[in-house]
Amino acid sequence: MSVRQWSRDLGMGVRFAFAGGREGWTRALLTAVGVGLGVALLLLTTAIPGALAERDRREEARSDHTFSQEKIPKADDTLVVVDADTTFRNLDVRGRLLEPDGPKAPLPPGVSEFPAVGEMVVSPALKELLDSDDGKLLRERLDYRVSGTIGEQGLVGSQELAYFAGGKGLAKLLDGAASGARIDHFGSDDLGSSDPWDPVLLLLVLVVFVVLLMPVAVFIAAAVRFGGERRDRRLAALRLVGSDSRMTRRIAAGEALAGSVLGLVLGTGFFLLGRQLAASVEVFRVSVFPSYLNPSPLLAVLVALAVPAAAVLVTILALRGVVIEPLGVVRTAKPSRRRLWWRLLLPLGGLALLYPMMGQGNDGGDFNQYLVVGGVMLLLIGVTALLPWVVETVVARLGPGGVAWQLAVRRLQLSSGVAARMVNGIAVAVAGAIALQMLFAGVEDNYTRASQYDVSRAQMSVDVPDGSDAAPVAAQYRDTEGVRKVTTLSDFHLGDRREADALIQITVADCVSLREVATLPGCRDGDVFAAKGSEYDSDSERLAVPGTPLWAESEESGRAGDRTVSWTVPRGIRQAESREDPTGYERGGLLITPGALPGKLKVLISTRLFLSVDPSVPDAYDHVRNTAARLDPTSQPMTWHSIESDDRYAAIRTGLSVGAACVLALIGASLLVSQLEQLRERRKLLSSLVAFGTRRRTLGLSVLWQTAIPIGLGLLLAATVGMALGAVLLRMTNTSVGVDWQSVLSMTGIGAGVVLVVTLLSLPPLLKLTRPDGLRTE
Repeated sequence: MSVRQWSRDLGMGVRFAFAGGREGWTRALLTAVGVGLGVALLLLTTAIPGALAERDRREEARSDHTFSQEKIPKADDTLVVVDADTTFRNLDVRGRLLEPDGPKAPLPPGVSEFPAVGEMVVSPALKELLDSDDGKLLRERLDYRVSGTIGEQGLVGSQELAYFAGGKGLAKLLDGAASGARIDHFGSDDLGSSDPWDPVLLLLVLVVFVVLLMPVAVFIAAAVRFGGERRDRRLAALRLVGSDSRMTRRIAAGEALAGSVLGLVLGTGFFLLGRQLAASVEVFRVSVFPSYLNPSPLLAVLVALAVPAAAVLVTILALRGVVIEPLGVVRTAKPSRRRLWWRLLLPLGGLALLYPMMGQGNDGGDFNQYLVVGGVMLLLIGVTALLPWVVETVVARLGPGGVAWQLAVRRLQLSSGVAARMVNGIAVAVAGAIALQMLFAGVEDNYTRASQYDVSRAQMSVDVPDGSDAAPVAAQYRDTEGVRKVTTLSDFHLGDRREADALIQITVADCVSLREVATLPGCRDGDVFAAKGSEYDSDSERLAVPGTPLWAESEESGRAGDRTVSWTVPRGIRQAESREDPTGYERGGLLITPGALPGKLKVLISTRLFLSVDPSVPDAYDHVRNTAARLDPTSQPMTWHSIESDDRYAAIRTGLSVGAACVLALIGASLLVSQLEQLRERRKLLSSLVAFGTRRRTLGLSVLWQTAIPIGLGLLLAATVGMALGAVLLRMTNTSVGVDWQSVLSMTGIGAGVVLVVTLLSLPPLLKLTRPDGLRTE
C-alpha cells in the first residue's frame, strides 16, 4: 500500500469529519473535547519541571544570608537584612527588615526602592489579605504603612505572602539572637545541596509520574472512539459504494485523526486558559505565575506527534474486531467471547519486570528506572485489558429485575466494551492511587517521626528578647487571649576555670517552672538544687559541690578590662531528680530559683517561654504571635507539632496531592463528556421508550445502573490490582507488606463519588434528549 493511498484515505476521513453534516462534526467535536482535556493535562505535566526549576531559581535569586557566611564590614554598598517571618492561620508569611548602609545598597528582586522606616512593600496576595476582613489580626502584627507591592521577580508564587519593611538600628540585632546579616548582594553563592536522593524517594517519584500520567493516556485512547457505533454504520454505506475493508478502516482513522488534531488545538487552548488562571489558584500551598508554565519544546512536540498517531493506531486496532459490510455492521450480532489468557500476560509481565528488584530497599543502590516504569505501566495497562472481560463475564450472568435494571443490563450485555472503556480511566487512576497510598503508608515511618516536643504540656515556645526582663515579658504572654499557662526557663553555662575544660548547666526559674524539669523535694524562692539523672551532663556531679568556684566569660561584666564573672556554688543545695522538659530534654547541673541568683549573673542568661494554648479560643496562636511581634518584630514563636517529616518526602507527597487533584478533575470532565456522547448515540432509542410510556425516572435509574455496574466492577478490579502493585512496591523497598484499608476504602470511595456526581450532571441532558422531538430524523 502506497503512502499516497494512505494519505488520500485519511484525507477523505478528515473531510467526512468536518463536512459530513451535523453528525460528523458533532462526533469530531466530542472527540476533540475529550482529547483536548487530556492534551491540556499532558502539556501541564511537561511544564511542571520547568515551573519547579523557576521557583527554585527565584528562591535562590532573592536569597539574602546563610548561617555560615562570613561577616562583611559596613560600606556604601551593603545592606542589613533581618528575618521577620511569621505565620497567620497556618499560612507562612515571609518577612524581611531592611536597613541600607549607603546609596549603593543592593535592592531585593522585585523591589524598586527601599521602604522607609515604618513602611513596607508587600506581595499582591498579602495586600489582598491585609485589605480583607480576615486580615484584621495580621494588620495588628504588621503595623507598617503599605507603600508599594513586590514585583513578580521577587516572589516564588502568585499567592505567596511576603513583605519587606524598613528598619532602623538593625545592625545591633545581628549580635543577638535575631537571624540576619550584612550583605552586599542578593542571590546565593551556594550551588545547593549535593546530598544524593534516597533510592526509595526516587522510586516514589517514578511511580507518582506513571500513576498520574497513565489515566490521561487511557482517557485520550477512549476519547478517539467516541461515537463508534454511528461511525461504523456510516462506514457500511461506504462499503456499499465500493470501498474495501482496509480503505474503510483508513477512512475511519482519518476521522479519528481529524478529531485528535482538533483536540490538540482545543487542548492548547485549555492549557493557555488554565495557564492564565493559574495565578489565582493555590493547591496545597503551591502557586505559580503563568510565566512559569512553559512546556518543554521537545516534550510538547512529542505530545503533538504522539496523540494523532495514537488516535490512528487505536482506531485501526479497534476496527479489527468489527466486520463492516455493505448491509450493516456484524458487531450488532452476538459478539464472540473475549479471551482471558492474553489479558493476564500484561500484569504478569509487569510483575516479571519488578521482580528482580524485590527486597532491594535503600541498601541496594538506585532502582532501575526503566524496569520500574515499564513494570508499573504494564500492571496498570492490565487493568484496561482485564476490565472488558470482567464486565462481559459478570453482566452475562446478571438475572432479571425491575424495568430500569433490565434496560441497563440488556444495554451492558449488548455493548459491554463501551461501558468498560468509559470507566477504564478511573479504574487505572484508583489502582495507581491505592498502590501509592500503600507505599507511602509502608515507608512513612522511615521519613516521619514523632516530635520530641511534648504537645500535651506546651504547644508553642518563644525566646525572650536579649536584654529584656523575663518576668514582665512572661506576664504579657500570660495576659494574651487564649494562653492558659506560661513556663519560664532561663539558662546559662559556667565552667571550672577561666578557660573552661568542663561546663555545668545552670537553669533559673521559679518553683512552678522548675517542677517542669525536675522532681523537687520541696521548693521556695532562694533554693538551689542539684539535678541528677541527666545523661547529657557528665560534669555536674563534680562541679555541683558547695564551695566550688565557677567561671564565665562575659563582655557585660561591668568593669572595663575585666571580662570574667565568677560565682561559688552555695552551701545548702538539695538534690532533685531530673525529668524531661517540654522539649524532651533532661536538664542536669544546678537549678536555681530567682532569689538565689546573683545580679552579676543575670547578664549571662537566655530565657525561653513555653506556652500552653487553649485550642478552643479562635485564633489563639495568632494572638500569641501578635504579642511576640509587639515585643520584638524579629521574634518568631515556634508552633509545636506532634509529627515531623522529611522535607523531600513531604514535597513528593504534596506533588502527588497536586497531581491527583488535576487528574480527578480530568476524570470527572472526561466521564461527563463520555456519558453525554453515550446519551447522544441513544437519543432515538430513549425517545422511543418515552413515547411508549416509559417513565423518565425509570430511564434515569437505568442510566445510573449502566454506570454503577461497570464502575463497581472496575473499582473492585482496581482495588485488587492496586493492592497487588502496592505489595510488590513494598517488597521492593524491603518493607513488610500491609494493606492500608483506610486508603483503599477512601480511594474507591472517591472514585465512586466522582461517578455519582457525573451521573447527576448527566440527568438534565437525559431529560432533554427524551423529548418527543428526539424521534426526528433527517
